[in-house]
Amino acid sequence: MNLPLFRLWQLLLVLVCFTLSSQLRAELTIEITQGVDNPTRIAIAPFGWDGAALPENLDSIVESDLQRSGQFSTIPKRDMLSFPRREADVYYRDWRMLGSEYLLLANMEQTPEGEYQLTFELFDVLSQVKLLRKRVDGELSQLRDMAHFVSDVVYETITGIRGAFSTKIVYVEAFSSERYRLMMADADGARPRVLLKSKHPIMSPAWSPDGRQVAYVSFETGRPAIFRQELASGVREQLTNFKGLNGAPAWSPDGSKMALVLSKDGNPEIYVLDLATRKFSRITRHFAIDTEPNWTLDGKGVIFTSDRGGKPQIYQVTLASGRTERLTFEGDYNARPRLSPDGKHLVMVHRLNGVFHIAAQDMKTGMIRVLTETHLDESPSIAPNGAMLMYATKYRGKGILGAVSLDAGVKFRLPSKQGDVREPSWSPYF
Repeated sequence: MNLPLFRLWQLLLVLVCFTLSSQLRAELTIEITQGVDNPTRIAIAPFGWDGAALPENLDSIVESDLQRSGQFSTIPKRDMLSFPRREADVYYRDWRMLGSEYLLLANMEQTPEGEYQLTFELFDVLSQVKLLRKRVDGELSQLRDMAHFVSDVVYETITGIRGAFSTKIVYVEAFSSERYRLMMADADGARPRVLLKSKHPIMSPAWSPDGRQVAYVSFETGRPAIFRQELASGVREQLTNFKGLNGAPAWSPDGSKMALVLSKDGNPEIYVLDLATRKFSRITRHFAIDTEPNWTLDGKGVIFTSDRGGKPQIYQVTLASGRTERLTFEGDYNARPRLSPDGKHLVMVHRLNGVFHIAAQDMKTGMIRVLTETHLDESPSIAPNGAMLMYATKYRGKGILGAVSLDAGVKFRLPSKQGDVREPSWSPYF
């Protein structure tokens, strides 16, 4: 049945409510609000370098990365008894006196060709052994990347979990004067880069699995349309131009398809677009509103939000059979589903006592754990290592990004100095 145009726009408003009760040119700044009770103590000595002053303070970047994880506390440099640059200068007793469990040393050198080489060593202070020695090379413009690499290696060596400090985030920055920007930055909010400027709303950014493209919804054509954009070249391609709703793009795990929401046949339904053949396949057939698709890890199914049971809940459809099952039952509102990389948790926007929070449901037991304590939380996106997730929220009347670990033990904020921040999306590993 074809619905009148005004009805489609009413449905669009409902869809926006799903995503906004479920939507930074300035650099984001990190404010850690909660860490684990007994963080690992690590000393990061000033990195050795004998040349002219570098544009980045690498040891401070590593220190900030590890502190932001909530798993580490660092020894203040003012308390250090020495600043060793090599293993022969390490006196373990001095670092034990400071309560340090680990010590990180690093030295930077520059080759005759102008390349920078950073060699770093990690020591177990209590066992008095060197755990690793590695080197990372890069150009002057890659100093932050080199520091994030060090953080990733140190984090994984100590925790056993792969680090995600070298990843990126995309997000939407909105200004009161009807200006919107699609932004990309490091996972710590540094090095923000404008991907798209528009006078019209931008929504639902999503990374391709290889990290080379992003898809998003733009209203620049006068109605919502889905675009994809190459990050290296900036080349854009419009993928949909149907009347009514065109929204919520989500790449398949292998990058060959895209799940999305269309109302071209009269009602918001989930479709899958084959990016090679440009063929659309309708996945759901229900008179309710089906929206916010995401993929199962094996790419054989799609999870989505639907009000077919009377109120928004999360469902899963198997693509081969069309069989649909409900996944959430606790609470009267669950939306914006995201599976953790290990498939053990379903992260969502969950309404509790009339307030929207980010929650995680154990896929085995079905139990839901509320992760956030702020209000109007929306748009969760999980780090590729599954340790943290980022979301949009309100703080002091302003849209900001928040982050929380999946066990709710670590929390921090990333407010912007200007503009409201919305719709975060955490990149895959590059």
